[in-house]
Amino acid sequence: MKILICFVSACAVAFASFSATAQQQQKLAITDTTYVPVVDETPTFHNHNYVYKARLDSIQKTVPLTYNEFVQNYIDIYAGRKDMMGKMIGLSSYYFPIFEKALKSYNIPEEIKYLPIIESSMNAHAVSRVGATGLWQFMFATAKGYGLNMDNFVDERKDPIQASYAAAAYFRDAYEELGDWLLAIAAYNCGMGNVNRAIAKADSRDFWEIRRFLPMETRNYVPAFIAAVYVMNYSGSHQIKAQKSPFLKNTDTIQVNRFVSLPSLAEAMNIDVDELWSLNPSYKKKIVNGSVQAPKRVILPKVDLASFTKVYQLLNEEELEVDKHIVLASNDGKTTKKAKITVHKPSISYHKVASGQNLSTIANKYNVEVQDLKVWNNLKGSSIVPGQRLKIYHQAESKHVTRPMKG
Repeated sequence: MKILICFVSACAVAFASFSATAQQQQKLAITDTTYVPVVDETPTFHNHNYVYKARLDSIQKTVPLTYNEFVQNYIDIYAGRKDMMGKMIGLSSYYFPIFEKALKSYNIPEEIKYLPIIESSMNAHAVSRVGATGLWQFMFATAKGYGLNMDNFVDERKDPIQASYAAAAYFRDAYEELGDWLLAIAAYNCGMGNVNRAIAKADSRDFWEIRRFLPMETRNYVPAFIAAVYVMNYSGSHQIKAQKSPFLKNTDTIQVNRFVSLPSLAEAMNIDVDELWSLNPSYKKKIVNGSVQAPKRVILPKVDLASFTKVYQLLNEEELEVDKHIVLASNDGKTTKKAKITVHKPSISYHKVASGQNLSTIANKYNVEVQDLKVWNNLKGSSIVPGQRLKIYHQAESKHVTRPMKG
């Protein structure tokens, strides 16, 4: 079967809605972060400068950007890290549109896009001391609870797009339960259970009132977030210069329905394999494990005409010699023997096109992308007609699994 290639914008991505039950949410937490420095718990409020408060007030939208001594402490830290913050500004030109799209799909405030700065320094390969992984620093259990897949080929915690949708879903659930954005941000770090216990102890729903009852890291987490928002918006006032983004803005997205080697693809395009891998960081073995039942995306630098033929031939003719059995990742941290699992097809539903509907309205209805609808239904253009039936793929679930055996 010939592989179907469809080139679209780099940000064109679909991901099924994530959710977790109330019982799961109590167990799920982003319990560790990589890049929040520890500071003095009783800072001296020297430099009490109302300019900072006025600036924070000027950029405040939905999330309260409180100004106090704890926030000032982190403003001093981040404003002093000019090289780091310059890199963050450069990386934001690539990552922020991805974050914003995912957050918007769940009606989450746009300001949450700054969290990966303090979580991971926007490094998709970041892993904390307790195993939190990716831009959004998902712990294994939380990632599984919000639909991210980890197996021997893929760690979707490292996928910028899919992990962003999972983070947005977490914030939806946290805000629905806690009713306050600063509390939801705190919960992202330490879990809703810890936040609810702090609320009970303080008899308050004000983050600054319950702060002393939270874990030390979480006490610093919210002030660090507010400071990062400030410094990113007022970098020029602190002589921070934006550094060039390592990512190309001019990219394409393709769907592949077979196993594809990223090194071979990079060679066909005459680019460095690490450059290609940086655009597709979730593929652990630098192998894209696509199938007819579950096509996988690959983000590429814009393919020129000279390279297109080589890329097309590689995607359609190369048969990768690799063990294609999927092995679920384990969270026990111990060596496991490989065990085969049965990978089931994603569930499929059908949508009957109504009068006045277009691909955009249908994509929004099912929280998928227009590009996916085109791929799933072999559509050459954007034209559809009333009465037409369209396939809608939903996230796959494996019901028959041979569990990895402990070695």
